[in-house]
Amino acid sequence: MFRKKENLLLKQIDNLNQNLLESNLLEIAQLLGNKKKMLWTNFLAGIARGIGIGIGVTVITAILIMLLRKIVTLNIPILGEYIADIVEIVQKSR
Repeated sequence: MFRKKENLLLKQIDNLNQNLLESNLLEIAQLLGNKKKMLWTNFLAGIARGIGIGIGVTVITAILIMLLRKIVTLNIPILGEYIADIVEIVQKSR
């Protein structure tokens, strides 16, 4: 009886150990303990996010301008004039 409980306890400890390893809890604890490493990691992550946002906004804006130009060529009376004004303002701001 004692042997079964011991084996069950060992299995649970192994499962817990495996879960901790998979969740990178040890690495997170080490990162939180080292302020310089945490600041450097967050700094690099911020730069990467900023570059990604800049590229993403540029691509989306370019696609929208291309779509607006296509809509203008369709000569929809009211909408076409409004979009032509927007495209003209954007091109002047370059």
